[in-house]
Amino acid sequence: MTDISTAPVALLGVPWDTHSSTGPGAALGVAAIRRALADPSGNFFASTGLDVSRPEVIADVGDVDLSDEAGAADAITAAVARQLDAGRRVLSLGGDHAVTFPVLRAFGPRHPGLSIVHIDAHPDLYDDFEGDPMSHASPFARIMEAGLAARLIQIGIRADGPHLREQAGRFGVESFAAEEVDKALAILPAGPVYLSIDLDGLDPAFAPGVKHYEPGGLSTREVLSVIAAIPGPLIGADIVELCPDRDHCDMTAKLAAKLAKEIVARMWTGG
Repeated sequence: MTDISTAPVALLGVPWDTHSSTGPGAALGVAAIRRALADPSGNFFASTGLDVSRPEVIADVGDVDLSDEAGAADAITAAVARQLDAGRRVLSLGGDHAVTFPVLRAFGPRHPGLSIVHIDAHPDLYDDFEGDPMSHASPFARIMEAGLAARLIQIGIRADGPHLREQAGRFGVESFAAEEVDKALAILPAGPVYLSIDLDGLDPAFAPGVKHYEPGGLSTREVLSVIAAIPGPLIGADIVELCPDRDHCDMTAKLAAKLAKEIVARMWTGG
């Protein structure tokens, strides 16, 4: 994939896992997904028939420079803002889920009324997880506090508790358990939509390469159905929490690559 200025979709790596409560590992997920995308045993075609490797479709703009940890969050926001200001839609690859807050700091002001569709086992709404307000367990609390989204729909939730349920009520979150995918599909928002996929939202049988195993999750087909059903426009997305050292035969990386191709196809068509 090449950085061609006319491509309407940008692929941006965000190898950041400093705020993971389970230690490093997710930063390596960016390279693993890129390898899976380029794996000759597969192909570059989405289910629509679109070849997402075409330079007129996507620009791989590389990874955010995160060498200065103190300025890492600001660097992420600035990198995403550059792509949005160039008129592109952005698919970012993490990293852990902490990346989503600085990414959304670029999207929110440029897309008033933004809705978020969030696939995850966890609500990630902690006010302050283990003394770290920037934790990967807290991005959606920060996003909603900052007014970066008008609506937050969470799908696949099966690991919450009293504090998280209180936070969901505080922010007006629409939350659906893994067995409620059909209900979620019926209320997916139209225009502009940001999709955030934590790979532990899927059942570990489909995505073993994550730090938090929460059995009873979504199937690959159910996640694909969510991507296809979003009325659109889908203006941005992220795929996070792939830990290659926990993966089995690269199956989670290849799953992430499949999701990436379908997301790019939706962005390309304007959906």
